[in-house]
Amino acid sequence: MRAEDRIYVSGHRGLVGSALVRRLQAIGHTHIITREKSELNLLDQKQTTEFFRANRPDFVFHAGAKVGGVYANNAYRADFIYENLMIQSNVIHQAFLNETKRLIFFGASSMYPKFAAQPISEDSLLVGPLEPTSQPFAVAKIAGVEMCEAYNRQYATEFISVIPTNLYGPGQNYERMNSQVLPALLRKFHEAKIANESEVVIWGSGNPRRDFLHSEDLADAAIYLMENVKSPGIFNVGTGKEYPIREIVEMIRDISGYKGAIVYDTSKPEGVLSKLQDLSKVQALGWRHRMNLRDGLASVYKEFSIHYSDIVSKY
Repeated sequence: MRAEDRIYVSGHRGLVGSALVRRLQAIGHTHIITREKSELNLLDQKQTTEFFRANRPDFVFHAGAKVGGVYANNAYRADFIYENLMIQSNVIHQAFLNETKRLIFFGASSMYPKFAAQPISEDSLLVGPLEPTSQPFAVAKIAGVEMCEAYNRQYATEFISVIPTNLYGPGQNYERMNSQVLPALLRKFHEAKIANESEVVIWGSGNPRRDFLHSEDLADAAIYLMENVKSPGIFNVGTGKEYPIREIVEMIRDISGYKGAIVYDTSKPEGVLSKLQDLSKVQALGWRHRMNLRDGLASVYKEFSIHYSDIVSKY
């Protein structure tokens, strides 16, 4: 990508999109195209068509999506499958029609079968049943990957699918019931601390293990893949190391300074036990993550605690 190339980042206000914009600006790109939701509704085929015709981006990072944690995925199943299918279909098809040179589509680790062999390779897609609580979202994301692969085969497009592990970073969603695991825990411990609560209740047993990747590392990986992949395909991105949720909980308790007890509510859903991804494909290209988890969490918690009132007022 050249500095003057037209680069469209969908979902630029979100966790992934905002990290991409910051990274692209930092390395000298001067023609980054973004739109607020009030300006462009990607659910609307007509609006999306007019936007692509008017701007004809050379490169597209499709980070716009409806995302959430275990509760949100299970509670709003229709919203998750409908919105993601519509948005990604509109964007991918218009990128093809308007001759976008390359597109990156972001999947999610929940796309993989619930009982996939560990570490999970990209070839594991569609070989077994999904985790039921996130199945509609996962099906939509699988459809996005399949759509990219189909356009590549039929039309010789260069659409790349990136499947990141669990993400965290600046700009993440802290909504109480709809956020993902790390922002939910950060908020829970901060509010328990300032309210001097005697205990914090954690959903599940704390035994599931997860790999957590900072959004800045994902942005770096996506740009790296956009510029270095010779043959478009599917690429896992993560750190390659899993942590038990109990260890993450203790880490966040220490970072936040909370002194109360921790109670695990095993009646609540907690997802699959492990879903560590195989990173051999992306690592073979020379990419590695940089952010240490504890340092990343400390940085994100500091920002959250400073701007707590402004952040939670959004929800």
